[in-house]
Amino acid sequence: MSFLGGMNMQSRAFRKGSVLITCTLVLVVVMILAVGMATMSGANVQIADDQRETNEAFASAESGLEVVRYWVNEIRMPNSTPVDDYLSTAISNLETVLADNDIQNIRINSDGSIRTVVLDVLAGRSFSGKLSAHPDDPAALRLLIVGRSHEAARNIRVDFRITPYRFPIFNYGMATKGPLVLPGNPRFRAATEGWEADLYVESANNLIAIDIGGNATFAGNIDIGNPLATVSSPGAMQLGGEIRSLQTEDRPVFPVPDVQRFRQYATGTVIGPGTDLSGSSTTWTNAVITAGTNPKFPGNASIEGILYIEAPNNVTFVRHTNLRGIIVAEGDVNTPGANQINFGDPTVPEVPSNFCSGPYPPGAQFEALRNEGGACILAPGFAVSFWKNFSAVNGVIAASGLRFDKNARAKVQGSLINYSEQPTVVNGNINMTFDRSALVEVPAGFDLLRVLTYDPRSYTVVF
Repeated sequence: MSFLGGMNMQSRAFRKGSVLITCTLVLVVVMILAVGMATMSGANVQIADDQRETNEAFASAESGLEVVRYWVNEIRMPNSTPVDDYLSTAISNLETVLADNDIQNIRINSDGSIRTVVLDVLAGRSFSGKLSAHPDDPAALRLLIVGRSHEAARNIRVDFRITPYRFPIFNYGMATKGPLVLPGNPRFRAATEGWEADLYVESANNLIAIDIGGNATFAGNIDIGNPLATVSSPGAMQLGGEIRSLQTEDRPVFPVPDVQRFRQYATGTVIGPGTDLSGSSTTWTNAVITAGTNPKFPGNASIEGILYIEAPNNVTFVRHTNLRGIIVAEGDVNTPGANQINFGDPTVPEVPSNFCSGPYPPGAQFEALRNEGGACILAPGFAVSFWKNFSAVNGVIAASGLRFDKNARAKVQGSLINYSEQPTVVNGNINMTFDRSALVEVPAGFDLLRVLTYDPRSYTVVF
């Protein structure tokens, strides 16, 4: 073999070895890349799975928050509840609400902890929670909701303010337990929007909820509590809204105001059987009418601050009455008819009479009363009648019996409430314009309950 032949054979062998080494290296690199890509793919899958579980946990927390908020909104606490008892009272109240509605899957312990509620067994979704006192605000409670999806968990924290409860009855311009009888040609108008003149007639014991004798105009809706009751209207009826029959759960409660709390303000004249009421014009400031007096005021009467009427009594204002404040009367709402307040005397038709009410006058003697806004006449145990003209009602009138007579044009800035099963009568050509654009949310005397009001600004995702 020649020298060159030997070299060629060695070169070919070297090249074959190099190719093998190169292929091996490429294969190793490819395998490393494959393993890396598989590892990265697995990690991405795990990350995506973790993210999905986190999102599911967050969705569970959101669902839990909405569920618990719904039932917390049903809590009603007496306004006399001490601040230190807000939490325990709210927990007890929530237990009662859940039991009354036969809610079996939501359970709250005496310490405020909410037991785990399963949302989806297969997906491993659930939530639990805790209702506790707010660490910085005694007039608030705090709710923590923990949402879970398998091992993932997300927490949401919100606060609820303890606030006075506004009864739905104040959504109406007039609300009456008895039927509404309209012998004349009444007009129930709205100052700006139709809802201001909405009416509610319960009429539980009468199949004629509204009896219209002449022509009637209604700017708003008419809601009827008795599903069998109807509207009788042989004359013309103009309706700005619609007539609706309410379901049982939608019928408003008729709250009875706390009148005893106003007695402290009646520090002025005591009107008794021997009080001289004569004179063409008299002014009564923070006065009280004692039980059994049955006074008849023959002249024009100006009432400043409060007029507190003890029961029993039959009170008549023969001529003009200018109320700059509030009239409050005792009496049992369940025994109407024994007590009466009359503006105008129907036995003397020739004597003119008008009722007009407005805000409290200036003066230091009325300072304590100024926070008692939104109410005009609180007389749940009295029948109240306006036999002649009335021109302005500055706040809620709540009585066991309401009658409006003759011809009148009145601006009503509040709700007219009748607790009696007897009819509310609006006779003659009465024109009421309901102006409730500047409503007092909770009128004086009706601050009876406390509720938990969700504060959306407090929403916090806790990590």
